[in-house]
Parts: sequence; structure tokens; C-alpha cells
Amino acid sequence: MSVSMKKPTMTDYVEVRFRIPADRLAEAQQVVYPDSNGSVALRGARKREALTQKELAHLVGISQAHISEMENGKRPIGKDLAKRLAKALKVNYLVFL
Repeated sequence: MSVSMKKPTMTDYVEVRFRIPADRLAEAQQVVYPDSNGSVALRGARKREALTQKELAHLVGISQAHISEMENGKRPIGKDLAKRLAKALKVNYLVFL
């Protein structure tokens, strides 16, 4: 039995790109991703860079347990640590705050 499937058209997809000032990044993220927080951003950025928690911890000079607690929302990410994480993960530090 043959099942006909609708082929996607270009009108089924929308790509939106825009630039915002770095100092307004956190505000824009809350609008676009209201459920997102620093712990989600940390885990996502770490996985994007293909790093283990232990490897990232070594790069920023903290323990693996500390990374785990931040990723699970049990420990806050301070500004100084956010900057060190951002440098290691090649992102803007505001995504972690």
C-alpha cells in the first residue's frame, strides 16, 4: 500500500536572524527563550564544544562537582565564573547570568 506524503515547501520553514547589542542579550533571551536559564546554557554550550564536565572544570579551574551543580541548577553562576566559562566555551558570558 502506497502512502502519499506531503513534500515540504519553502513556506513551511522560516529562518530569522537579527543582531542585538551584547548588553541586551540577557533581555532578548528571556523574550525568545523564557524557560531558559544559565544552567541550560552551560550544559548546551559544553556539549556543543564536545567537552566533558571534568574537561571544562579543568579549563576554568574548578571541580567537576561544581560544574554538575551549576548544570543542575543547584549552584548559581557568578559573574566572574560566567566570564571564565564563556571564554572556555566561546560564548558571551551573559548567557550564563
